[in-house]
Amino acid sequence: MTNIILSGCSGKMGASIIACASSRTDCKISAGIDIVAPQNTDFEYAKSFGELKNGGDVIIDFSNPAVLDDMLAYACEKKIPCVICTTGYNEEQKAKIKEASKTIPVFYSGNMSLGINLIINLAKKAASVFGEDFDIEIVEQHHNQKLDAPSGTALMIADAISEVRPDSEYVYDRHAYRKKREKKEIGIHSIRGGNIVGEHEIIFAGTDEVLTISHSARSKAVFAAGALNAAVFISGKEPGMYDMSDLISD
Repeated sequence: MTNIILSGCSGKMGASIIACASSRTDCKISAGIDIVAPQNTDFEYAKSFGELKNGGDVIIDFSNPAVLDDMLAYACEKKIPCVICTTGYNEEQKAKIKEASKTIPVFYSGNMSLGINLIINLAKKAASVFGEDFDIEIVEQHHNQKLDAPSGTALMIADAISEVRPDSEYVYDRHAYRKKREKKEIGIHSIRGGNIVGEHEIIFAGTDEVLTISHSARSKAVFAAGALNAAVFISGKEPGMYDMSDLISD
């Protein structure tokens, strides 16, 4: 049984993870961290990691980038693996995550869906086959409460494509200038509205043909299950950086 410390336990994703964990036999929520107390739960609650008394085996983080320093300090001190699902980190924070992975196992992914990670591999394959003959555009849609744009998933897709097209240049907004599209561009577009859980579309536009690869998440349970699977997977692993490709191939 993997005992999980859930950072962001009072948020929407936190509620989904709690619900998903309640039906599993391989893991449970043993403690929760949030500035707002969760409702009707039977696990230890604290406003910060420093206030925790009992803790757990693995941390799942679905909170806010501002929590990162506190969480990594606690995890490294206690030698507790982290599953980091929060998005919107800056480059300095990403460097801190990588540094922490020298001390503890860190599972870091901008999206915990198996489907998303499959289309990332398909996008890399398409980019490799098409080369510069096809223009690439990424469109992502999320609910109106999402704080960061573009989404971490859209950047994951773009970064994966850049592995096979290393000269790629990300373009987030075209209204500020007037010029023809360059072949090296990857256009990234964000839509925010309603309660859209998560929609991602990769468009490969060539001469007289267009290939579209898309993924639609219908509920947050998709991401909750992925995060719990990652927590069980990383428990007991050696220090280092892990992601969905490691989980899929395990």
